[in-house]
Amino acid sequence: MPQPTSPVPGTVQCADVSLQLLKANDWAARTVRDTMAAHGVMLINLTSSAGSGKTLLLEKTVVALKGLCRMLVLEGDLETERDADRIRRHGVPAIQITTGTTCHLEAPMILQALERVDLADVDLVIIENVGNLVCPAAYDLGESLRVTLLAVTEGDDKPRKYPRMFLSTDLVVLSKSDLLPHVPFSVEAAIADCRAVRADLEVQVLSAHSGEGMDRWLDWLRDRMAALWTGDRPGAGARLPDGAGLGAAAAHETPAR
Repeated sequence: MPQPTSPVPGTVQCADVSLQLLKANDWAARTVRDTMAAHGVMLINLTSSAGSGKTLLLEKTVVALKGLCRMLVLEGDLETERDADRIRRHGVPAIQITTGTTCHLEAPMILQALERVDLADVDLVIIENVGNLVCPAAYDLGESLRVTLLAVTEGDDKPRKYPRMFLSTDLVVLSKSDLLPHVPFSVEAAIADCRAVRADLEVQVLSAHSGEGMDRWLDWLRDRMAALWTGDRPGAGARLPDGAGLGAAAAHETPAR
């Protein structure tokens, strides 16, 4: 009979499988990325802590871009379809991915969701990741771009406390700027913290509630979609007009935060 090798009776030494899990995720992410490229679809991974205003920003975004490009939203939450329902009521398709006890989305989940979609009918997919600044940073979902929200209600010291997320993102949005007069948050300090993590990190200040900064956000999206779309999708870029006024138009609709 083999003798136990554990140093303490009754304990089990578990192998570290995190590397294998990430390798499997990276394979699925490459598949997602290749699929998006083959169809000329832009995929954006929207990340943040819970309660930073991701869903409201998505609502205002789909209102502004509806009819200009064909969108799909993938909503990640542990339970319920509440956020997907908020997107659907604007006439934009949304698939809810419920993760149970998992605190982040993974690329195989995105692959499963996309099996239900004809990507020939889609120009832009936006993923709303599970609210968490830690775990989602480690998981590539095959996205074209990653956008991270930091609400002014969270404090201006988060980028250096959660550096992996801010190192891996393409844009930081300081959200809920309409609340700046009421909270101890320094925009300058938050931007400095972002730039301490990565010197070239782009930062925007935005309130999806009031509409402040929405035009700049929509311009950013439009510019990156135009850069992605090539001659094999003629007319896709032509559907996106200059961004001026899109944010103001979206601000007329004021869904719940």
